[in-house]
Amino acid sequence: MVDTKREIERKYEAGAGTGPSNLSDLPDLTRVRGVSAVVDRGVVELDATYYDTADQRLAAASLTLRRRTGGHDAGWHLKLPVSDGVRDEIHAPLSDTVPPALTGLVRSRTRDAELVPVVRLRSARDVRHLVDGSGGLLAEISLDRVRAERLSGGDGTTEWTEIEVELADGSDPAILDKVEKKLRKAGVSRSASSSKLARALSETGRRPRKEAVVAAAPVTAGDHVLAYVRAQRDAIVALDPAVRRDVHDAVHSMRVATRRLRSTFRSYGAVLDRTVTDPVRDELKWLAGELGADRDREVLTERLTAALDGLPPALLSGPVHDRLRTWAQARRSGSRHRLVAVLDGGRYLDLLTTLDALLVTPPLRSAAADTTGKTLTKAVRKDFAQLSGLVAEAVALESGETRDLAIHEARKKAKRTRYAAELAAPVLGEPAKELVRDMKALQSLLGEHQDSVMARQALRDLADQAHVATESAFTYGVLYGREEQRAATAEAALPEAWESIQGESAF
Repeated sequence: MVDTKREIERKYEAGAGTGPSNLSDLPDLTRVRGVSAVVDRGVVELDATYYDTADQRLAAASLTLRRRTGGHDAGWHLKLPVSDGVRDEIHAPLSDTVPPALTGLVRSRTRDAELVPVVRLRSARDVRHLVDGSGGLLAEISLDRVRAERLSGGDGTTEWTEIEVELADGSDPAILDKVEKKLRKAGVSRSASSSKLARALSETGRRPRKEAVVAAAPVTAGDHVLAYVRAQRDAIVALDPAVRRDVHDAVHSMRVATRRLRSTFRSYGAVLDRTVTDPVRDELKWLAGELGADRDREVLTERLTAALDGLPPALLSGPVHDRLRTWAQARRSGSRHRLVAVLDGGRYLDLLTTLDALLVTPPLRSAAADTTGKTLTKAVRKDFAQLSGLVAEAVALESGETRDLAIHEARKKAKRTRYAAELAAPVLGEPAKELVRDMKALQSLLGEHQDSVMARQALRDLADQAHVATESAFTYGVLYGREEQRAATAEAALPEAWESIQGESAF
């Protein structure tokens, strides 16, 4: 069993002439607005062993995995970066080996590499609580005297003293700024290291291996395409733990990254050899399908729930809310385990390894050397022209299933055109940025139509289930009619919207 805590903290240098070496030497923190008392919580002895791969893949991504004894939260801790000074700390009970729940959360980084002890940190932590007038905890300030011992990948030991200020759960983050102002006046400065582990690794052996990056700003078409591909690969890897934890919007965000990659490989076939990238596209399509297995139903459920909530009571007939809930949960059972199994599976991990290899040895074609922007412009124009043909085809058709399919194809092409322009924007400037904005607006319009199509299919399914259960299907018919109207409105708006885009586009 694991639990998660959002950790918001700041680290400061202490001792060695940079400021107070004891908490008792700090200024009176009761003079910080909102702080009524500083409560001495004593000294606690902490003993933590940090784990990583031999080439320090976790440290390179600013992840820390440790087994710690001492203190109120002894056990295994995995810290995932959220933003500067903010991390999600995931706890698991104390055990002799790394818990499977945590190894899964770092698998997109470690792949098949073994996790080994790299550093042991022993700290004497002097703790104070900053509390308000009612005794509520605002923040914890501690002074840690740390001794680090390298266990692998280096040798030697190092010692230092640092101050940590950690925000209490539910407390206003502004208190951290107020405390810092007082600390600075006492000669205390922010730590140069992001974590104890980072400092220990730096001072006792080899630094974490950082992935090779382009030394200079992208120049060629190949540079820009690879930078975009790298960003999407990085997004997939970084989102993996959030998807496993069922963090809001994580599945959708990873799915978008797979779409961007697939679109890039197709749009920029003049830059990257498609005989190499097409098989990768197929695997990305598979992954997107696995990610979307439940996402589409979730989106539909939200839409239909909102539609039901918007109906007056007179139009609600039968147990419609219960029926919708049952329908929504019908395929949900076991889905989280299924998706985690996919992310643990060899096919997914092989895909990540393939993307790594593609970036290390990219299958560049001759057009990749172009520095004029012509190659990028040509790719965007080609996608835009194809989109124009699809929109014209959709507009010319009569309303019905054939037009629905044509609009759906136009929507997919609008996404691809948007991603192509997004990639090219650093080179092509405002015209490409304007096209990205236009494609977002068009996606929204065409997406509303597609959502209506899917909602009507779901409503027919719900009505059939209600009929079998001898329930009234009246409300589903009402919603169906409203969805038809929403689709008709989108269809009617399409010609004018597209004419405006064509008239303003530089492509």
